[in-house]
Amino acid sequence: MVTIRAFKGIRPKKGLEEKIASRPYDVLNSEEAREEAKGNVMSLYHIIKPEIDFSADTDAHSQEVYDSAVASFTKFKENNWLIQDEAPSLYIYAQTMDGRTQYGLAACASVDDYLNDKIKKHELTRKDKEEDRMLHVRINNANIEPVFFSYRSNNRINEIISNVTDNSEAIYNFTSEDNIGHSFWIINSNDTITEITNIFQNIDSTYVADGHHRSAAAALVGKEKREKYPNYSGDEEFNYFLAVHFPDNQLKIFDYNRVIKDLNGLTTEQFLEKLSENFNIEKMGTNQYRPGNIHIMGLYIESNWYKLEFKDGTYDDADPIKALDVTTLTKYVLEPIINITDLRTSKRIDFIGGIRGLEELEKRVDSGEMAAAFAMYPVSMDQLINIADSGNIMPPKTTWFEPKLRSGLIIHSLD
Repeated sequence: MVTIRAFKGIRPKKGLEEKIASRPYDVLNSEEAREEAKGNVMSLYHIIKPEIDFSADTDAHSQEVYDSAVASFTKFKENNWLIQDEAPSLYIYAQTMDGRTQYGLAACASVDDYLNDKIKKHELTRKDKEEDRMLHVRINNANIEPVFFSYRSNNRINEIISNVTDNSEAIYNFTSEDNIGHSFWIINSNDTITEITNIFQNIDSTYVADGHHRSAAAALVGKEKREKYPNYSGDEEFNYFLAVHFPDNQLKIFDYNRVIKDLNGLTTEQFLEKLSENFNIEKMGTNQYRPGNIHIMGLYIESNWYKLEFKDGTYDDADPIKALDVTTLTKYVLEPIINITDLRTSKRIDFIGGIRGLEELEKRVDSGEMAAAFAMYPVSMDQLINIADSGNIMPPKTTWFEPKLRSGLIIHSLD
């Protein structure tokens, strides 16, 4: 049983959505955000990456920077760049990329569901990143950016969403500079809201697809507020946080590839010889090689691509973690051959989202910055859900979702 609920969303005044909407805070650095926001006083980066309004040497985690986020959020509301809906509503957020459209339901998720693992996770979080986002939620008293959730597709919810999107005009409809289409509808019919929330009551779980630190931060701030107000009723807005829920069969996970700085003292020939103990190796030449199935990966080294097919015994499809290709890569290559034992802290490995293409792997190796690259086959949504359902945690940097949610189209106030 999952709880979602309607809320009075804070969103851009119609016509300002393109100026306000931004990429999520964690997909670009401060300098990139500063460049994207240049000349645009309405960019959400002034709120979610407020360090852009200070000199480059300013500590992004200083109190003055956090205070600036609050001032900008207040300014956006006072100038009516952001307005709040009068009635609690649900919202549909559709994204179109490469001819594929995914339809998400923006709604408040329950802090209780997060704490009780009805909202399931597949990644570990870092306390420093949690605290950064907790500070941002606390000082703004709002979930400025939504979390990306998924759920097992439900035919009736799909029908309701199709009925709304087919028979009413989107309040926002634009294409961002990365060629992704964004459309947004409001559901303010009480009967429809009630039906959708009742359907979710019969859904066992939702899943954090992207945004584990934002989810943790939002839920922990809610927990803090409960401790501050021990007589809370459970109906207060701080008992809920903002998420966009997508059906699992509409989502696409991209490959999340690895590049390594060195071969741990081995020559390329010695490295390939060691790999041959656990992989069938086929030289593919200079043409890019992208693995077409699970338990196969590509290797790029010294201007050549190789197909590495996993030998029997290197994986276990009956085990949700041991079935992952990244698990096999770590167990049979990174740890014993390259001596990389902690993917979270090692400076000898980097991770590249598949959205950047195999060209980025070639570039990093050909430049001499990296010694070799591994092109992975993408994890499936079924694998992600099975891991979350089993209470396991994926290895670091396993899933890369595209398109990313655009921030600023809907905000949830904790008041």
